[in-house]
Amino acid sequence: MKHNVGGIDRLLRIGAGLALIALAATGTIGAWGWLGVVPLLTGAVGFCPAYPLIGLNTCPLKRP
Repeated sequence: MKHNVGGIDRLLRIGAGLALIALAATGTIGAWGWLGVVPLLTGAVGFCPAYPLIGLNTCPLKRP
């Protein structure tokens, strides 16, 4: 699996994911906040399955 999520994108995804999960855990925004797991995982792994579908790649490294 190639990385297609760059550094700043990864940090933003992890931060947003953690914030959504924290808000859901405290009951502030309800169960929808648990969707924060998706950006958290894509940021942690460095791969977003939606990016190839729309032709996007924020990772500056070109790996074979």
